[in-house]
Amino acid sequence: MARSGIYKSEVLRARDNLLAQGRNPSIDAIRSELGNTGSKTTIHRYLKELEEEEGTGGGAKVAVSEAIQELIGRLAARLHEEADERIAAMAAESAAQLAQCREQLAQTTAQAEVCQQQLQQVSQTLAVEQQAHAATRLALQAAQLRDGQQQQQIIGLQERLAENQAHRVSLEEKHQHAREALEHYRQSAKEQRDQEQRRHEQQVQQLQAELRTLGQTLIVKQDELTRLYQDSARTGAELLAASRALRQQEQESARQAQTMAGLQARIVEQERLLAVLNERLEQAISSREEVWQLLQQASTAPAATAGEGPTTATKADGGIGAGTDEATTPPA
Repeated sequence: MARSGIYKSEVLRARDNLLAQGRNPSIDAIRSELGNTGSKTTIHRYLKELEEEEGTGGGAKVAVSEAIQELIGRLAARLHEEADERIAAMAAESAAQLAQCREQLAQTTAQAEVCQQQLQQVSQTLAVEQQAHAATRLALQAAQLRDGQQQQQIIGLQERLAENQAHRVSLEEKHQHAREALEHYRQSAKEQRDQEQRRHEQQVQQLQAELRTLGQTLIVKQDELTRLYQDSARTGAELLAASRALRQQEQESARQAQTMAGLQARIVEQERLLAVLNERLEQAISSREEVWQLLQQASTAPAATAGEGPTTATKADGGIGAGTDEATTPPA
């Protein structure tokens, strides 16, 4: 990078160097000698000042001229020495290049001989290839004949392919219709399943309502049996245990209302328990009547009137109905 400023001594030294080389010390030459440093205005100003200083002292100018001549002599001798050295170096380099060129020439001659041999081999190979080419031409003619036959076969195959393509399109249309019909069937089946599911849920709700009604009825009957059969502790305990089992089954059935298979099994179990309870109820009624007849026979009091109330248990369409036998208790 060029410096921002120069000195007068540097301009003087550059001018003297140019004069020693026999060159014109112009502003551009001095600036180039300084390494393209300094402005032209500054160099011009310094040159003008140097000319003014040299004009004021003539004796100093003579001394400077002798020094310049001596410097020129030394520079010329140095230039001659450097020129001789460069000429010797260039001669040695030229001799080396010449030896290298001769060596390359020998190598090129050997390569040319090898190429000549290769050319002869290639010529022989070319003759063989020409013979093979003639045989290949004959084979090509036979292949062209076969190709014509194959073209005819290809045309026939393309016609068959077009027929198969049309048949495939027809099959795809039929398959599309079949898929649409299957989708319609699936949709209908889904709607039917949804309807059956809703109907089944309604039936389950009805069964649950009936079970709750039966539970309430059983509770009422339990109260009646408790009042009627206080003297039969065993029968009352069994009825109470059966009532508790029935309530547990009813709670379990309510928790598993969404599980259809389990619900149906529990409904069957409830029906069985109700049947057993009805049987036990009938047995208890028979026992009560026997006890009541014994009490009538043993009593000295006037006979009291007794009313009958049949108890029936019916089961229809998956529902369970229970009735109560009303008995007329003796007067207190």
